[in-house]
Amino acid sequence: MPRSYIFSSESVGEGHPDKVCDTISDAVLDACLTEDPRSRVACEVYAKSNVVVVGGEITTRAAVSFNDIVRGTIREIGYVHNDDVFHADKVFVVNLITAQSPDIAQGVDTVEAEGKGHAEQGAGDQGLMFGYACNETEELMPAPIMFAHRLGREVTRIRKAGTVKWLRPDAKSQVSVRYENGKPAEITNVVISTQHTEEVKHSEIRDFLIGEVIRKKLPANLLTNRTEYLINPTGRFVVGGPQGDTGLTGRKIIVDTYGGAGRHGGGAFSGKDPSKVDRSAAYMGRYVAKNIVAAGLASRAEVQFAYAIGYPNPVSLHINTFGTNTVAEEKIEKAVTAVFSFKPADIITQLNLLRPIYRKTTNYGHFGKVDDLDAITWERADKVEALKAAL
Repeated sequence: MPRSYIFSSESVGEGHPDKVCDTISDAVLDACLTEDPRSRVACEVYAKSNVVVVGGEITTRAAVSFNDIVRGTIREIGYVHNDDVFHADKVFVVNLITAQSPDIAQGVDTVEAEGKGHAEQGAGDQGLMFGYACNETEELMPAPIMFAHRLGREVTRIRKAGTVKWLRPDAKSQVSVRYENGKPAEITNVVISTQHTEEVKHSEIRDFLIGEVIRKKLPANLLTNRTEYLINPTGRFVVGGPQGDTGLTGRKIIVDTYGGAGRHGGGAFSGKDPSKVDRSAAYMGRYVAKNIVAAGLASRAEVQFAYAIGYPNPVSLHINTFGTNTVAEEKIEKAVTAVFSFKPADIITQLNLLRPIYRKTTNYGHFGKVDDLDAITWERADKVEALKAAL
């Protein structure tokens, strides 16, 4: 790794077309889990112009009104202006939901089946998952993605407070950080693009976002006279949301995780119940990696494990500390397997995942949220002493 380098990460706001779809998918999931914690949900959403398509496989005893969920979610995001083509009360909703495949269900269910070879809950699919943590921020997350999330969250807070009338829902942010010897040294570039009303001047948008968002939410010691600010760099962002671009569930997986600083197995999160290891095992990986770093066993840690569909045990487990470990990686790996169980059913139990908590995860990252540890259980650093004892 070079002594000096620049690394960038982006975040997107709730009104971004892809995040609109993620939010609807997770709202459907929470509605199912509220009435039936054993719901099997794989909900995908597509949005363009004034059309929302809700598709996927759902098996549940819950009575779910997809139209009401779609419209309520869009209204909460803020697409309620009369000049919006994409409007909570005007969109057409297409329902393409079917039940979960019985062939997949028998692999996940805690029942015996011919060819399955066991009666345990198996993984809902094959795949590989990663978890990551580092000591760059108090949340034990990479600095660029956490800084980008801070900006996006603040723009949304201001917009929903109604104090700045020209802000509209669609928005993106990006932060570039220069590292010296592996540590953040300065912020070299900040990008914010936010949808706005037609009459506001670009200079007003720029002055407000730099003065009231960037300078108040990013560390002052990392902003220098060399930091470049690119605010609405096309000069105009009036047409946004699904009117300006197509939205699809699951396309912001790097925004959802580590901003590219930690690897991703490829599976999306939103709209999937915790029997889907794409989601639950990725949360487990973060839980393990965070506790490794919090225990002082390494300053960076990445956990990778993989599954076969219908099989309860992971087929592999690997710990990588990038040379920052204070204990041999082999010993860390043994301690991890002694403290944590990676079986899908055990992950659900350890993290208490059969609850309607997923709308809290959708926006501004599924990791690094430490203000609601009752819901976001994978952000707890509660296995530190157990790891040390296992060593």
